[in-house]
Amino acid sequence: MDAETVGGKASEIPFSQESRSAVSKSAAEVVHRTLFDGLKEPQTICSQALTSQLATLAYQLSDQTFQDSRLTAVSIKTSRHRIGVDSATETITSELSRSKYEAVQHSPAELLDNLNDHLVYVALGSNVGDRIAMIELACRELDRYGICVVRTSALYETEPMYLQEQRPFINGVCEVRTTLNPLVLLDTLKEIETALGRQKTVENGPRTIDLDILLYDDEHVVHERLIIPHKRILEREFVLRPLCDLIPEATLPPPFKSATFSAQLLELPKPESPLSPLTPLSLKTPPISSLSPTRTTHIMAVLNLTPDSFSDGNLHPTDPTALLPTLKEFLAAGVSILDIGGQSTRPDAPQITAEAEIARVLPTIKYIRSHPEFDKMAISIDTYRASVAHAAISAGADIVNDVSAGLLDENMFREVARLGCTVFLMHMRGTPENMATLTDYPSGVVDGVGSELFKRVAKAQDAGIRRWRIVLDPGIGFAKNTAQNLELLRRFGTLRQYQGLQGLPWTVGSSRKRFIGKITGVQTPRERVWGTAATVTAAVQGGADIVRVHDVAQMTQVSKMADAIWRV
Repeated sequence: MDAETVGGKASEIPFSQESRSAVSKSAAEVVHRTLFDGLKEPQTICSQALTSQLATLAYQLSDQTFQDSRLTAVSIKTSRHRIGVDSATETITSELSRSKYEAVQHSPAELLDNLNDHLVYVALGSNVGDRIAMIELACRELDRYGICVVRTSALYETEPMYLQEQRPFINGVCEVRTTLNPLVLLDTLKEIETALGRQKTVENGPRTIDLDILLYDDEHVVHERLIIPHKRILEREFVLRPLCDLIPEATLPPPFKSATFSAQLLELPKPESPLSPLTPLSLKTPPISSLSPTRTTHIMAVLNLTPDSFSDGNLHPTDPTALLPTLKEFLAAGVSILDIGGQSTRPDAPQITAEAEIARVLPTIKYIRSHPEFDKMAISIDTYRASVAHAAISAGADIVNDVSAGLLDENMFREVARLGCTVFLMHMRGTPENMATLTDYPSGVVDGVGSELFKRVAKAQDAGIRRWRIVLDPGIGFAKNTAQNLELLRRFGTLRQYQGLQGLPWTVGSSRKRFIGKITGVQTPRERVWGTAATVTAAVQGGADIVRVHDVAQMTQVSKMADAIWRV
């Protein structure tokens, strides 16, 4: 059975000799469909991840094929050309015998546990060039070398230690799985550092990239070239804090005796300025520093290119050249992000095709990016469709703003991971058509929103989206009634501290929403300026990093005043 996949070729899907003649056509069709629909761009995922996918597919196929008593084994093999390696072909095989299948029936996770891989935590650091871009490139190289990046911490900007006369560092930690032993892993990390331009000139000096092994399973390694756990793991906040993003309740392995990493972090001397995660928006837009007490609230201006949005449908011309005065007003007001949408998400809004949505937004994105004067404004594409996100980012947008947090298009998270851009994950239930009926939160709206967003963040990270590329949104007005919208604004600070979401930046989009009209009696959305101003003030007081607004000039003034009161 031969078939082409995206970026690679599955050369054959052989069965054992006895099985080859017995397999049914339906079973063959299942594995063909599952394998070639499921393996997205097999060139770009690490060998470990591809092996895991093949093992799972072998198990799924076995559910059908082992119903025939004559079948003895299922074997799946795929070959692919390695990116960046001339004429290099890699073959990956997964085989499942009948006895193994029967031993772990209905538990494919046990199959993956037998891949003989190791759980490792690697520190990431850079203070030369585009520091965040260099760390992201290092993560891609880890994957390419077969060291599978599972999760990442946030990124933190830290002052240099030991040698002070150098630029601040960006630091983080990634959780990886690898089949390499500690010394081979060390050599591989050094090879990646060299490939990315690291040249060691002075001890603790500037470096394009720094990759250090912190933990390797529960092993204690003492070698002339390598000590694990890293001997300074408990004394460096720039290591311990990102490690706590991933495994806060873990401890050092035996024979060491230590408190949990989160407890150890509390014992470190308090710095003059607290470490804050950084979230990049675009190359020329300052990043979000979500825990800085003096940070400025970013203004996200709404630019709906739709005829049927709830408050500004048909307001903005679809001819991009006619938008120039509006764009200049946004720029003068200090807008950081321009949120462009081509599909209304108001209740009962008709759903257009992805092609129609792309046709609405792409000319404007291209027009804005053709004018360098607007480069300091990041562009976000307001869409829940992966294909629209791909087209928009390819045309010059910087951010994907998904009102469904990946729920309405199962391909969205994989696409964002491939694009490598920042994504806004908004809390919503159901669809725009039925969300108003889904407002039951048994444990309260704050806990409900927090727990559901926590699950979406986990899904995003599982798909390969880096934690430092995630921004959250409580979804004011989406699957919430008036009382719940008010409670979210009132207790927004509590939501920001939800377990597992601490440090992630937040945006709040309450502008002109229906609950404001219900409370103030203002029926026309465009006239809900004063009510919107009160919600923006509440959002800033609660810790919002971004406010998404229609009335840009007025809400910029409101946020500046709120910043002056609370961001000190």
